Amino acid sequence: MALETYASRETDKIHADVLAEARQACYKARDAFYACLDKESNKKPSEIASVGLLYPVDCKKSRAEFVNHCRPTWVKHFDRQYCAKNRVQRLLDNDGSRRGTISLPQPYTFKL
Repeated sequence: MALETYASRETDKIHADVLAEARQACYKARDAFYACLDKESNKKPSEIASVGLLYPVDCKKSRAEFVNHCRPTWVKHFDRQYCAKNRVQRLLDNDGSRRGTISLPQPYTFKL
């Protein structure tokens, strides 16, 4: 029953948002938004995007264009990528305090 329902759907339907022109528009909107985030990084973020990404009000217009030009799953994916890239960069730029091997606490030695 479910297989017949699945097979009866329009399989020849073309999704316009995955065509080359739409992808390029999505990538341009994405790049504009993340460039705005980098440019306005010194301002206090007050808006919330997906996956906990925070951005300043000045980038609200470019965020709206980004969301309008891209699929929601792509927006979430790109936000995750951006957050992960920034997290790694923050760890690398942390004055070397988190670089190198992890120092584990040593077990106590008791003198008998």
